[in-house]
Amino acid sequence: MLEDLFPIMDVEHDCILSKKGDVTVVFKAELPEIFTLSDQEYESFHQTWIKALKTLPHRTVFHKQDWFLDTGHRPDFTKEDISFLSHSSERFFNERPYLDHHCHIHLTKMPDGRKPSTSLFSNLVRPSLVPRDTLDRQQVQDFLDAAGQFRRILEDSGFVKLVRLTERDIWSNERSSGLLEQYCFLQPGSPGKLIKDLELAGENLRVGDQYVQVYSLGDATDLPALCGSRIDYDRYSTDRTRFSIGFASPLGQLLPCDHIVNQYVFIEEPQRTLKALESKRLRLQSLAAYSRENTIARDAVNQFLNEAISEQRLPVKAHFNVMVWTDQKEGLPELKNKVSSALAQMDAVAKIETAGAGQLFWGGIPGNAADFPINDTFDTFVDQATCFLNLETGYRSSVSPVGLRLGDRLTGKPVHVDISDEPMRRGFCTNRNKFILGPSGSGKSFFTNHMVRSYYEQGTHIVLVDVGHSYKGLCDMVGGYYFTYSEENPIRFNPFYIGGGDTLDTEKKESIKTLLLALWKKDNETFKRSEYVALSNALTGYYEHLSHRPQAFPCFNGFYEYLKTHFVRELENDNVKDKDFDVNNFLYVLRPYYKGGEFDYLLNSRKNLDLLQQRFIVFELDNIKDHPILFPVVTIIIMEVFINKMRKLHGVRKMILIEEAWKAIAREGMAEYIKYLFKTVRKYFGEAIVVTQEVEDIISSPIVKQAIINNSDCKILLDQSKYQNKFDQIQELLGLTAKEKALVLSVNKANDPAKKYKEVFISLGGMLSKVYRTEVSLEEYLAYTTEQSEKVKVMEYARKFGGNIRKGIAALATEMQNKSE
Repeated sequence: MLEDLFPIMDVEHDCILSKKGDVTVVFKAELPEIFTLSDQEYESFHQTWIKALKTLPHRTVFHKQDWFLDTGHRPDFTKEDISFLSHSSERFFNERPYLDHHCHIHLTKMPDGRKPSTSLFSNLVRPSLVPRDTLDRQQVQDFLDAAGQFRRILEDSGFVKLVRLTERDIWSNERSSGLLEQYCFLQPGSPGKLIKDLELAGENLRVGDQYVQVYSLGDATDLPALCGSRIDYDRYSTDRTRFSIGFASPLGQLLPCDHIVNQYVFIEEPQRTLKALESKRLRLQSLAAYSRENTIARDAVNQFLNEAISEQRLPVKAHFNVMVWTDQKEGLPELKNKVSSALAQMDAVAKIETAGAGQLFWGGIPGNAADFPINDTFDTFVDQATCFLNLETGYRSSVSPVGLRLGDRLTGKPVHVDISDEPMRRGFCTNRNKFILGPSGSGKSFFTNHMVRSYYEQGTHIVLVDVGHSYKGLCDMVGGYYFTYSEENPIRFNPFYIGGGDTLDTEKKESIKTLLLALWKKDNETFKRSEYVALSNALTGYYEHLSHRPQAFPCFNGFYEYLKTHFVRELENDNVKDKDFDVNNFLYVLRPYYKGGEFDYLLNSRKNLDLLQQRFIVFELDNIKDHPILFPVVTIIIMEVFINKMRKLHGVRKMILIEEAWKAIAREGMAEYIKYLFKTVRKYFGEAIVVTQEVEDIISSPIVKQAIINNSDCKILLDQSKYQNKFDQIQELLGLTAKEKALVLSVNKANDPAKKYKEVFISLGGMLSKVYRTEVSLEEYLAYTTEQSEKVKVMEYARKFGGNIRKGIAALATEMQNKSE
């Protein structure tokens, strides 16, 4: 029975052919992500739709169908070598609900002579033979050319990507359901095929076990008094910024239930439409004396005609409806409330369809838009009709293997975000450097922990410079090197050690010489060329000396002893004068770093030696940032470590992240190094990241203003609400656009109180800007936390398992979850 009434006859040359001779081309549309467009971009997008629709020939039906399906996130536990924290994240987001959206655009060309369908007559009750026009190859080709032009206009705007669907996508096969079956049975993306009964008559429209309701905007009296390309989204707006969403967004991503939004625009011959309206105006004119309503209607029609002619506007017929469904009949009232509320945000009135619901459902079948009942449409201009189109989709995940897991702003659905490679590949950025700004308590250290952990698991070599012990838990978790200072366990290095993969090349010697000169000479003292040559000879001689003594351990003590014995004799033999190289002065000044001296621990470490191959190194400088001796030495060693990685680890990603320590480093005369780093690290497949807390730091430091900000194409800002009254200054310094300002000031404005997370703003080259959630599992939270009481508890549980922090976190997380249940 359904096969006899089904309006689609066949699919030929990737076009749907209806039994009444209508030819339909179908595109899958990829729309912009919600919360990412500015006021001007919405208006530009709106104008693009107008231009595209105006290219379509007369007697064409534009049918845009947006599916929004309540879906749960499906974790992937099949990855090889999945880490403990990644596994915890997958479990945490398992079945996280979100709206899965996909959009199809159907362009239907009606043959000449085809009468429009009404509520009384449609091919649901009267199928017919194919008209002659449909068999005219030239007319079909002209329509396909117009569809191609329509596609080109939309894609050239940069907002939309269209993919033409083929016969395989439209018809079902043994393995998957096609576009037609998906709509008729309301089961898109279903892994298996399932046949359902359709009940299109009676009080309730039913598809299998689903109760379906249709809410329509098909009457001009139900429409809002004003419409536009955008509306304000009050939840994210402030008294200084307006946050924009699409005019029809309340019916799209913001309507949290299974639903389909059907948008129809019927493009007819303008002259015929205007002639019919002129006749209507004359009828109303003759009846105006009998009713005030007729007078008002006559004036409205007259005004419409005047605008059409004077403004050269294209008159069209339009209809919009929302189709919702549920398998629980008692859930229908709740759906009605949701749809009514969404329409109320647009200042529109919801009309629930009862008798005509079946025909509206039938008209929504892909390729059957020409059979939509014309009496359920209203006359308008294409400019106004396009205001009701859904313009947005949900956040999309990057397919890049590099990046970090963040959350969709609306639902928290996990998305993979690449803020390093993909932006460079797409031309948004010219470097991978990042600048992170976030006041205390905004979740700055939490976000950086999450980012660093993600990059580490993807094979990145990471050097962290910190002043607040923010990365101790993560460092212990991944088994990295943690350098810090305490009286019981002072900070120790060994720049003389040459590990696996390293060699005594020119760069290694230069870095050691730089260190020795820094220990010997004050900042205002200069060194002579002869002294530099003598140190170079001393280093060469020392390593040659070691090559003959394989049992000797390379360190500063050994180098010092070599100078006192062998090198002193060499200087005497070569008649080197004290004025050229005063070796006694050198030995005297460096005596505190030799065994028995005050700092004998500093350069003679026998642990944590292979810094070149170690992928996670943290330098915690909190206790020595004001030390006149230790801090300059440690700073030089840090720079040497990262430059060594830059130049020797070819094809390996490197990252140096400098937290608040950048202020102290810059103060110690390392400003030039930071400038060099930010300008050249890109060439070595690396990225430099600076994290700062206070706005004043940006303003007062020329290094940050000139070197760091100008060479950081990725800018990451956390909650700036405390600075919103002086944000104009930050905006100017960071070069943020008005759209980015609105996004930054919307951060954390309307967070879900049922979930624990902070939002983060990310700008990539000023061309792509979004706000994401930083939401993590309990295990990740315990690894990242900077709260003193929580860190103490984590370490306490780790000690119970012999210092194994992973087992300690797992046990603590299980205990906390059991208590909360």
